[in-house]
Amino acid sequence: MAKPEKDGASHGGEPAKPAATPFIRRRTGLLAVVLIVGALAFAAVQLYQHPGRMTGGTPTMPAVGGPFSLTDQNGKPVTEAGFKGKLMLVYFGYTFCPDVCPTALTEMGNAIEALGPAGDKVAPVFITVDPARDTPEHLKEYLAYFHPRFVGLTGTAEQVTAAAKAYRVYYAKAKTGAAGASDALDYLVDHTSIIYLMGPEGGLKAHFPHGTGADAMAKKIRELL
Repeated sequence: MAKPEKDGASHGGEPAKPAATPFIRRRTGLLAVVLIVGALAFAAVQLYQHPGRMTGGTPTMPAVGGPFSLTDQNGKPVTEAGFKGKLMLVYFGYTFCPDVCPTALTEMGNAIEALGPAGDKVAPVFITVDPARDTPEHLKEYLAYFHPRFVGLTGTAEQVTAAAKAYRVYYAKAKTGAAGASDALDYLVDHTSIIYLMGPEGGLKAHFPHGTGADAMAKKIRELL
């Protein structure tokens, strides 16, 4: 598996070479929103995984995941139905992401490798939150750094918004590039950084917050195979 040679985001027409630094500089206001949304998503998943902690009534399961209609890195239309019968590791990010996305995708790819032949029963899926720059061609080039079985998905802004809403993923442009830059494609995107483990019928089975290692993911996946 090829390894990136440079750290940091590139600007303009080429996706960033994957880096693995731990954090991204975010504007304070947007960071607060990301943390709040992440905390709500975490609480929802905890409720799903530990329903006995509720007092009375029927446990309420979070509605994470759902129908989507997108385009893969080969230009082919893809829907959630194409993954029926397989587990899915789903992550929302973008190819120009300088740090959190490469870290998450590296661990996802390593988890698939750690599963050995059983990894064929798991689909690692990367859904962009930056469809303006993440064309199928860019996705194909970018994902080649991580694992050959990655499925990269993009689409129209409306299609991506619908998919993100189904998974309760927050994302928003964070800033433009350097002061005085006129390139409209020079910006970062704040987004939820959670890896979702979806079951063969499309229901949420587990989630992995940012920083979860490949071994922990592989262990949970084995429990479901």
